[in-house]
Amino acid sequence: MTTIDTIIFDLGGVLIDWNPEYVFLKAFHGDRNKMQWFLDNVCTSAWNENQDAGYPLDQATEDLIVRFPEYENLIKMYYGDWENMLGGSIDETVHILETLVKLNKYKIVALTNWSHETFPIALKRFNFLSWFDGIVVSGEEKTRKPFAKIYTTTLDRYNIKAKNAIFIDDSLRNIEAAKKLHINGIHFKSPKQLIETLKSYNIYIP
Repeated sequence: MTTIDTIIFDLGGVLIDWNPEYVFLKAFHGDRNKMQWFLDNVCTSAWNENQDAGYPLDQATEDLIVRFPEYENLIKMYYGDWENMLGGSIDETVHILETLVKLNKYKIVALTNWSHETFPIALKRFNFLSWFDGIVVSGEEKTRKPFAKIYTTTLDRYNIKAKNAIFIDDSLRNIEAAKKLHINGIHFKSPKQLIETLKSYNIYIP
């Protein structure tokens, strides 16, 4: 059995509920189909991920308005009203984090795809972010998951051995990238599933 001494958490979708739907369903007056078309074709996940890698929000907004001038107001809303996309903490996972911190047996680190321009909002809102031994924010590093550089940066910065670490993320793509670097991975689906999977590493959450 591998000795685990470090646990690396993703934030969005694992500890923090974030969803553009919280803003755009209202903007589209409850029309989920129209909202989904807009998020699939205009303010896409791929577009947002570019900002997670450090691209300026204002420039990204201007770029998209050039391509889709008819949606200017909605495009401006994406980052203008971004704070309202934060739905709150995922309390059951925060409890898991708190338990691991109190055990005082593990180095606890966060690795998140997040714009460096909006991350300060999360730092102010979520006190549990201060519990980590370190947080690697993609926007500050000018790269993002699933690219290898952000994983190796995390390992090097906090003196982590890949084989002794577990990475928890709700994106299977990001987990597979971590595993290529010999980091143990847990594809997060629910707090209950996480608790059960941690048992296979002899980590028990009451």
